[in-house]
Amino acid sequence: MSNIVVFGSQWGDEGKGKIVDMLAEKADAIVRFQGGNNAGHTLVVDGEQCILHLIPSGVLHPGKKCLIGNGVVLDPFVFCEELDKLAAKGVDVSPSRMMISKKTHIIMPYHCRMDAARESAKSADGKIGTTGRGIGPCYEDKMNRCGIRAGDFADPDLLKAKIVKALEEKNVLFTNLYSAEAMDPQAVFEQVLPVAERLTAYLGDVSTAIQESETVLFEGAQGTHLDIDHGTYPFVTSSNTVTANAASGSGCSPRSLDRIIAIVKAYTTRVGSGPFPTEQTGADGEYLQTQGHEFGATTGRKRRCGWLDLVVLRESARLNGPTDLAITKLDVLSGLKEIKLCTAYEYKGETVKYPPQEQNAMAHVTPVYETMPGWDEDITQARSWDELPEAAVNYLRRIEEITGVRIGYVSVGPDRVQTF
Repeated sequence: MSNIVVFGSQWGDEGKGKIVDMLAEKADAIVRFQGGNNAGHTLVVDGEQCILHLIPSGVLHPGKKCLIGNGVVLDPFVFCEELDKLAAKGVDVSPSRMMISKKTHIIMPYHCRMDAARESAKSADGKIGTTGRGIGPCYEDKMNRCGIRAGDFADPDLLKAKIVKALEEKNVLFTNLYSAEAMDPQAVFEQVLPVAERLTAYLGDVSTAIQESETVLFEGAQGTHLDIDHGTYPFVTSSNTVTANAASGSGCSPRSLDRIIAIVKAYTTRVGSGPFPTEQTGADGEYLQTQGHEFGATTGRKRRCGWLDLVVLRESARLNGPTDLAITKLDVLSGLKEIKLCTAYEYKGETVKYPPQEQNAMAHVTPVYETMPGWDEDITQARSWDELPEAAVNYLRRIEEITGVRIGYVSVGPDRVQTF
């Protein structure tokens, strides 16, 4: 097995965690390279569900190194909660197999408060659907060169000084712009200090750990079309979700990346606000939502559902260069008499095969659909391509034809064994 990057090709929630869990069996190390606990990866092993927000999905495989790269923004309280929940299940979460880059930026309590204050101050049509986890404000501090990094946890005096400095500006915003109370730097320091002391044992050089591992699995969060540069701006996340960030977000050379696997849900979903050309608000959308149990792993919000958008996938292929597609939740489509594929958009009187790049242009396109016959068979027990109904095979082949990328994996259910 070579080094592999796993990324989401739509708007997130494609089932990346399951594929990472499957591939982790043959990897030496699994590294998370961007995002924060605004992402949730749901794993089902032997019928038992496990939801992770920060710790790499490969943690359920004994002995694998689990690394958190410098491109992640880490909430230390959430990380400790995950450690405790996994430990209660008998999972080894000791520092001998878990490492946080000293360069990883830390989500502080004032980041979460700022996130919530900003979103609540916006009008209904101005909200972007943030999870309120402090992700954006933390990335802002990173780019503003005033962020707190994980390595700072080893120096309490430096940590306290940075908190004091950060709140000088933020308290002005809290009190004067958002009509909220100022935050006490000493209280924030005392709140953070216990987790800072605990996490110090997990700090290390992730770049070197990657270099010393024979096979590495790079795990992204969210999806390509939530990328801060290439997504449906401004309804995007605060980091680069494309595969190019696997290198910079973990501290390795792009030449280290051998295979790139695009995770593709067999239909399309989106959580929160933003354009969604193939969204179905009628019976078909309700069917996909119900059959697919489409609720956000992090927020619990009902996901918007629609037909598979191959314009979005074509753009994902252009941006990420996948070597393989992994199709998830194909079983959800069972029972539909007809299935539609969006193959192009009508935009300003023209037929386009890639998303138009003007801001919010995706809200003004009309999908061009191709209709294919569905299937009634229960495919959750299928364990090979040959066991799928002809209509399902034809559907998959059409995805390959239009994207120009081969399908390497198919998932027909939530459990670890339901992938071939």
